[in-house]
Amino acid sequence: MSLVYNEEQRQLLDSARDFLAARAPVTLQRRLRDEGVVLGFDESAWCGMLELGWSAVAFPEEVGGLAFGFAGYAPIFEELGRHLSASPLLSSIVLCGSLIEELGSESQRDALLPALVGGEQRLALALEERHRHAPEQIALRAIEEADDFVLAGRKSWVIDARRAGAFLTVARLEDGQLALFLVPADAEGLHMTPMDLVDSRNHGTLAFDSVRVPASARLGSGDIRQALDKALDRGRACLAAELLGMAERAFEMTLDYLRTRVQFDVPIGSFQALQHRAARLYVDLQLARSAVMAAFEALEDARIEAAERARLASLAKWKMNEAAQRVSNEAVQMHGGIGVTDEYDLGLYLKRIRVAQVCLGDSDFHVERYGKTLS
Repeated sequence: MSLVYNEEQRQLLDSARDFLAARAPVTLQRRLRDEGVVLGFDESAWCGMLELGWSAVAFPEEVGGLAFGFAGYAPIFEELGRHLSASPLLSSIVLCGSLIEELGSESQRDALLPALVGGEQRLALALEERHRHAPEQIALRAIEEADDFVLAGRKSWVIDARRAGAFLTVARLEDGQLALFLVPADAEGLHMTPMDLVDSRNHGTLAFDSVRVPASARLGSGDIRQALDKALDRGRACLAAELLGMAERAFEMTLDYLRTRVQFDVPIGSFQALQHRAARLYVDLQLARSAVMAAFEALEDARIEAAERARLASLAKWKMNEAAQRVSNEAVQMHGGIGVTDEYDLGLYLKRIRVAQVCLGDSDFHVERYGKTLS
C-alpha cells in the first residue's frame, strides 16, 4: 500500500490546488452563503471543473471519460476540502455516476453517462429516509401498475437536491427487493423542500405523492445492494479525503496562529503544553491519511474482495471523522475567542466538517459496519 500520491495524482493535486485557489477559494464560499445562493455552489467554478475533466476522471473513454481510475479523486477531494469548495462532484458524479455505470443497461449508460460527464445533466441520489445514515432501511414504496411504477414515500437529506435535473431514487418493491429509479425533478407528485444545514450547502427533502414513472426509468434489476454499497463506499472515501483537506487546513491555520499570537512577550507556540497538543494532532492526521489512501487503493483494485473494500472504506471514514473532530475542537480551543467568530474562516471549516462527519455514516455507523466485516 502506498502512503503517498503517485506522479499522476500529484499532478492532479497541483492542478486542483491552483484552480481552486483562483476560482473557488474560501472567500467564494462565504459569499455564496451570505448571498443565499440556491445552488450552494458557483456555476462558473463548476463549469471550470468540468473543463478540467474532473467529472470524467473515473469513467471509460467510450462515454467521454478519461479512464484515469477512481484513485484520481483522492487529491481532488482533498483540495476541495482544503479550499472549502462546493460542487456537485460527490452527488452527481461519484454517487449517481457510479450507480449508472454499475446498474444501467447499455442504452441507459449511453444516454446518461455522457450527459453526466459533460455537465449537461445533473443528478442527485435520493437514498436517506432518516436523520442518520441508514442505507438498508428503505421504506419508500414502488408499486408496479401495468407498464409503470408508482412511488410513494419520503426522502431526507438529498445532497444537491435543489435544481437537480433528476433523482436516482432507491425504493422497495412489493417483494421486498430494492430497486433504483430515475425520477425527473418535474415529475407530477414530486415535491422538494430545501434543508438548511450549518454548512450552507445544497440539501433538500423529497416527498413522493404517488409519483408515476415508466418501467424504463428503472435501472438494473434484482438486488442492487452490492452496487449501492460500492457507490456509497466511493462516496465515503471522497468525503474522507475532503475531511482530510479541511482538517489539515485547520491545523495549518492553528500552527500559524501559535507562531504569531504573542502572550507574556513570547509566541504562544513556545509553550510546551501547546506544542504537545499540536504534535498529537499531527500524528492523528498522518494516521488518518494512511487510512484514506488505503481506502482509495482498495476501491481502485478489482482484485480486492467486497468485504475488504467495505472494511477499508469504513475505516477511512471513521478515522477521518475522529481526526477532524479532534483537530477542529483543538483549533477552536487554541485560537481562543477568535476561533468562533464568523469573520474568521476557521468557523466555516468547523461547520462543514460537522456536516461531512455525519454524511454517509457517522463514527458509530462505521465502527459497527467495520465490526460486521470481521465477523
